[in-house]
Amino acid sequence: MYPEIIQGGMGIGVSNWRLANAVSRMGHLGVISGAALDTVFVRRLGEGDIGGHLRRAIETFPIPEIARRVYDRYFVPKSDGPPAKPKLLKMFTADADQETLEVAIVANFAEVTLAKAGHTGVVGINLLEKAQLGNLAALYGAMLAGVDYVLMGAGIPREIPGVLDKLADHEKTSLKIEVAGAASDDDYRTWLEPIAVLGKKLKPLKRPKFLAIISSAVLALTLAKKSNGVVNGFIVETPQAGGHNAPPRGNMELDSRGQPVYGSRDQVDLRPLKDLGLPFWMAGTYGAPGKLKEAKTLGAVGIQVGTAFAFCRESGLDQKLKDAVIADALAGKADVFTDPAASPTGFPFKVVSVEGSLSDNTIYEKRKRVCDIGYLRRPYKRDDGTLGYRCAAEPVSHYLRKGGDIKNTIGRKCLCNGLTANLGLGYDEAPIVTAGDEVRNIGQFLKSGETSYSAEDVIEKLLS
Repeated sequence: MYPEIIQGGMGIGVSNWRLANAVSRMGHLGVISGAALDTVFVRRLGEGDIGGHLRRAIETFPIPEIARRVYDRYFVPKSDGPPAKPKLLKMFTADADQETLEVAIVANFAEVTLAKAGHTGVVGINLLEKAQLGNLAALYGAMLAGVDYVLMGAGIPREIPGVLDKLADHEKTSLKIEVAGAASDDDYRTWLEPIAVLGKKLKPLKRPKFLAIISSAVLALTLAKKSNGVVNGFIVETPQAGGHNAPPRGNMELDSRGQPVYGSRDQVDLRPLKDLGLPFWMAGTYGAPGKLKEAKTLGAVGIQVGTAFAFCRESGLDQKLKDAVIADALAGKADVFTDPAASPTGFPFKVVSVEGSLSDNTIYEKRKRVCDIGYLRRPYKRDDGTLGYRCAAEPVSHYLRKGGDIKNTIGRKCLCNGLTANLGLGYDEAPIVTAGDEVRNIGQFLKSGETSYSAEDVIEKLLS
């Protein structure tokens, strides 16, 4: 039995445990965002672990001494003054050390544990294939907490099904990583050996179902036939969805606003998908009454909805940002720009116009470029064969010194810091809000006389 409604895994910490828990309690698939979750975890601890939720979650971690070590290292008692500048984690590399792996595993364990607390529903985790270096630790931490689904897009996650099989039995496993300048016979990988990290082997874990987020039938067929393990289904995402979009097929053409132009070649042919016999969900402009029924007539099991949930009370988005976007939507002024350059991944990225955010180019131009979180850094091959790491959004001089092309730096925005700032955890950083085209319609979820809405309001409207 598959869920009809999947709540999208959005941003950094927008799809948090509170949101996923609320959706799962209602019999649908609540999903946490695993992106940069270790940074979010550490910054929550740095603000005093308000409510004691993180402590409560990690008290159930299977290796107590690791959980205590991580908690004690980053916990700062809450004070009346302004929050201290957050502790920065070591950036992930292909050979991440014990401390880096511990905090990532514990962070993902805690978030899934809290999302699953108090109900018998199912919970998923969403990860970016492009953020390769930290994905093994994130997956293992989530699986230790019993995550039910893994959702992954922004790339071709062909190795993930096999990784899930191995991690379920705590086996040493690896992921091939994309390395700029690598030769065809190079095989650069990041590794995780669970027994070495935890210090002992635990009982076998449940292997979560794997859903690949795709934008073409060709990719679905490739993953179904050539993955190194079982793919359990697909989420078919259109260019109207929030966050990262797949680039248009063919040459990149821009409209009068500078947005990528999508055409008939970018429409997903569902016939080959249905012939595979695997379940799929439709995503992107499916967050409205009647859309669930429409998706089912296309052969889908259900729908994935992100934008509607991003601005509900339970999401992790800062309340001031929610209020501003809801007010703009009600006034008919909500605007989304598909920015072809913002993301260091090279994928188009949806940006919502919000006052005081990086959607304002004046604020973007004034920002001092820093790269101190680093999830979207790309490995590159040095002359001696070792790996270096660079990001097109880092200081330009640093990027060029590492062999990068200056053309790649134009218009790039630091998504790591901007998306963290969306939660009020960026401190000196400006936010960058992302949502799908349906942000213009989120007023439909408000009840009469109210200025905010809940996850339950979204579900009720989608089912009406």
